[in-house]
Amino acid sequence: MAELGKGVTAGKLALNVQKRLNRAQEKVLQKLGKADETRDSAFEELVANFNKQMTEGSKVQRDLKAYLVAVKAMHDASRRLQDCLADMYEPDWFGKEELDAQVEDTDTLWMDYHQNLTDKSLLGLDTYLAQFPEIKARLAKRDRKLVDFDSARHHFASLQKGKKKDEAKIAKAEEELGRAQRIFEELNVELQDELPVLWDSRVGVYVGTFQSLAGHQEKFHREMSKLSHNLNDIMTKLEEQQQLKKDATAAAKKGGSKSEEANHSQASSPAPKSSVTNGADAELPPGFLYKVKAVHEYTATDNDELELKVGDAVLVLAFDNPEEQDDGWLLGVKEAHWFLKKDISAKGVFPENFTQKV
Repeated sequence: MAELGKGVTAGKLALNVQKRLNRAQEKVLQKLGKADETRDSAFEELVANFNKQMTEGSKVQRDLKAYLVAVKAMHDASRRLQDCLADMYEPDWFGKEELDAQVEDTDTLWMDYHQNLTDKSLLGLDTYLAQFPEIKARLAKRDRKLVDFDSARHHFASLQKGKKKDEAKIAKAEEELGRAQRIFEELNVELQDELPVLWDSRVGVYVGTFQSLAGHQEKFHREMSKLSHNLNDIMTKLEEQQQLKKDATAAAKKGGSKSEEANHSQASSPAPKSSVTNGADAELPPGFLYKVKAVHEYTATDNDELELKVGDAVLVLAFDNPEEQDDGWLLGVKEAHWFLKKDISAKGVFPENFTQKV
C-alpha cells in the first residue's frame, strides 16, 4: 500500500472520502427535490456583489497592466527615435549640447512616468485584489459546510421519523447536526460582516487608483510639453542657421559678380576721387581706393572681419595679395577710426553687398 502523505492517516482519508460522498448525495437529492436546501437570499446577494466586484477589479487590473505595457513600448520607441536624432545631429549644428540634454531628459521623464504608475496605481490595485482568493476559498468552504449542515439535518430528521427509533443513533446524529451547524454559522457570520465592508471599499480603491493615474498623466504631459517646445525651438533655430548660410553663400556669389564688374570698370578708367566727411570736404587719404557706407548691419564671425553698423563709413583698401581676396568681400578700415588713430591696424574684411559706394 502506498505511503500516506505527512499528517494524513487512513482514518482521516476515509473520513474525507465519506464527507465527499455525503455531500454529493445531498446535492443530488436537493436537485431532485427530495431534500430541501437552506437558502439565504441576503447572503446570496452579498456573494453576487463579491463576484461582480472581483470581476470588475480584475478587468481594471488587466487593462492597467496593458496600459503600462503600452507606456513601456512608447518609451522604447521614443528613446530609439531620440537616439537616432542625436546620432545624426552634426556637432556644428545649432544646439547640439541642448539636444543631447533634451534626449536624456525625455528618457528620464518616460522612466519616471512608468515607475510612478507602477508604484502608485498598479501596486495599490494588486494589494486590493490579493484578498479576493482567500475570501473566495472561504465562500467555497461555507458552501461545503452548508451542505454538511443540510445533510446532518436531514439525517437527524429521518432518524426521528423512523418506526424503530435508535436513541443512540439519534443522539449521535443530533451531536453531528449541532457541530455542523456551529461550523457553518461561524463562517457565515464572519463573511456576512466582511463582504459588505469589502464591497464598499471598491470606491476608495478606484478613486485612489485613477486619481493617481490622472495626476501622473497630467504631470507627465506637462513636462513633455515643455520638452517638445524646447525641441521645436532647437529645430527652428537650426533651420534659421541653415537659411543664413544659404543667404550668405548667395550674397557672396552675387557680390563677387558685382566686384568683377567694378574691377573691370576701375581698370579702364581712373579711380574716382571722393570726399571724406569729417566736418569739411577733403580727398581720400593716400592708399585708400574709395569709401563705402554700411546699409546693413553685419556681425563679425572671425578675427579678421570688420563689424558693421548701419551708417558706418568704411575706407576701402587694396589687398596686399590680390589672390587672397574672396569674391564679394572687401578690405577696409572704418573712417572714424582712421581719423582718430591715423593707422590701418583695425582693418578687416567685410561683405561688399552689405555696403553702398559713396
